[in-house]
Amino acid sequence: MNIKIIDVTVHVIKSKLDTPFAFSQGWVNKRSATIVQVKTSGGIVGWGEAFCQGLEPPEISAAVIENALKPILLEESPLNIEVLWHKMYNATRDYGRKGSVISGISAVDIALWDIAGKYFDQPIYQLLGGAFRTKIKPYATGFYRLKGKGEANRLAEEALCHFENGFDHMKVKLGFGIEDDLNCMETIRNALKDKNVTLMVDTNHAYGRSEALQLGKSLEEYKLRWYEEPVVPEDIKGYSELRSKLDIPIAGGENEHTLFGFKSLFVNNAVDIAQPDIGSCGGITGAKHIINLAHSFGVEVNPHVWGSAIAQAASIQVIASIPVTHFSVFAREPILEYDQSSHPFRRELLENPFELQNGMVNVPKGKGLGIEVNLNTIKKYKTN
Repeated sequence: MNIKIIDVTVHVIKSKLDTPFAFSQGWVNKRSATIVQVKTSGGIVGWGEAFCQGLEPPEISAAVIENALKPILLEESPLNIEVLWHKMYNATRDYGRKGSVISGISAVDIALWDIAGKYFDQPIYQLLGGAFRTKIKPYATGFYRLKGKGEANRLAEEALCHFENGFDHMKVKLGFGIEDDLNCMETIRNALKDKNVTLMVDTNHAYGRSEALQLGKSLEEYKLRWYEEPVVPEDIKGYSELRSKLDIPIAGGENEHTLFGFKSLFVNNAVDIAQPDIGSCGGITGAKHIINLAHSFGVEVNPHVWGSAIAQAASIQVIASIPVTHFSVFAREPILEYDQSSHPFRRELLENPFELQNGMVNVPKGKGLGIEVNLNTIKKYKTN
């Protein structure tokens, strides 16, 4: 059966939060998402998402998809995924290459992979070559601030709550001043002292090189799995310097795009762990390019995900298909970011939300993304 793309619909959804929270770059007052629905002549529908990076308005990538990408896609075969990726990238190269344009391409690409999985009656990981793992360990991303500083005791209580909910890996949001950061980490560590928990930290590029190094030196004793976004993404030399001076693995890449951007990180020995976000790095196709390139440099890949359930589902499919970078009998496996902040587009957006089972997330075996989107949720929160 030959099928063609007959429509591309963009859904901008938003939900105001009852309790705003902060990370180092600002206050989050609402959750939003740019959802893409690609319809085909054969009746198959694919879903994708453009990640709203940081505090990005979802309308930006929505405009890219509607005005720049949709005209390219109509009447094309959705199964020509690699061809369409390059067609979209080449058509937008002079004004794209990063940011919201690549996020728009990412959303469409995820939807095309979803269509292909449904067309061939296979999960996406199978189309990517198979699953290296059928269960993925999640890590709790949280520890956001409700006031700003001086919340160490509340964050320690949050850590215990995550542990009781089945998480033994946790990522702590820092970047609120070195003194406050260290106080929070010490209080959290004391609360978890009799528990086998692995911690990571993420400053969301709040510091310059000297402060980032000072913080890193103070945290070396914590045996962190990684230190994420220690400096701004433009400061690749800063990444390299910190990696050479610290005994903590350096992670980054959520604000980088395509294999061209990640190449700069790899050739400069900037990261131990690359963190492409499937909703902004170029989609599943872009992630595939980046993973292969990363492994040629001996760099681990651990995707970032902070979007809705659609982005989460795409990340799970990709993580299932990632080979370990440094093979051994007990090689370190990639883990799944499991955001614990208030987000109605996680559970409400799916008919069957993801659940932890014995501390792990099962990789869906259904076709495509393996999810069923709740259209009523989109109608409830849609703004466009």
